[in-house]
Amino acid sequence: MKGKEWYQADEVAQEYDSKRFSKGGRLIDRREKEAVLAALGPVEDKNILEIACGTGRFTVMLAREGANVVGLDISRAMMVQGREKARSAGVADRIEFLRGDAARLPFPDDHFDAVFAMRFFHLADTPAKFLAEMARVSKGQVFFDTFNDQSLRVAYNWLLPMGSRLYSEPEVNRLLDDAGLELTDAKHDFVVPFGFYRKVPNGIARPFRSLDLTVGNSPVGDDIASVSYWNAHVPGAVDAESRATTRASDAE
Repeated sequence: MKGKEWYQADEVAQEYDSKRFSKGGRLIDRREKEAVLAALGPVEDKNILEIACGTGRFTVMLAREGANVVGLDISRAMMVQGREKARSAGVADRIEFLRGDAARLPFPDDHFDAVFAMRFFHLADTPAKFLAEMARVSKGQVFFDTFNDQSLRVAYNWLLPMGSRLYSEPEVNRLLDDAGLELTDAKHDFVVPFGFYRKVPNGIARPFRSLDLTVGNSPVGDDIASVSYWNAHVPGAVDAESRATTRASDAE
């Protein structure tokens, strides 16, 4: 996986949130959390697995919403930050942090209600293997994001020491098919790449974000968005949930 050693360094973990999600990066943090909650919610009492949980941004957020969460990551240093964040938020009893390989998840089939990964697939060297494992251990939902190959991210990639894996919509659809997943819906966002927002003060980032949203909501917005959120389900899971809801309504 790209950047595997870099992400495991203590100094990187200690400064990760402050460097990426301060200043204009707060807009990114808020939007990504909204996307996760919109896709997975309501999450109370759900059993959820987060792949590449890092410093626990989403893990802790979901635990606060009442979910039981397992956060898996390759970096002990990142998870140290996550555990501290969970303790400070008073939700450590709802989270288990595990060090592991996303290509060989240490869980039985159909173990979680939902499995998701944010900021992961752009680093993946074997995305098909990762997505297949996510699908295997989920009995309902799989959610993830990608960076797109028809966006300004292409130019921004040249400035990154590790680069990013960029995806086309047909490629994502093939990955979903191969993993035995069906697409529920997709959202596309951020015409301006993330890196720009992280470099400018929040007050400057806000007007750019307003312009970004205007362009994003135009007819060409989806085609040039730099990020996509993919919400998929295990075939049969949606029908089973619908039948269970119907039975519960009939019982009332």
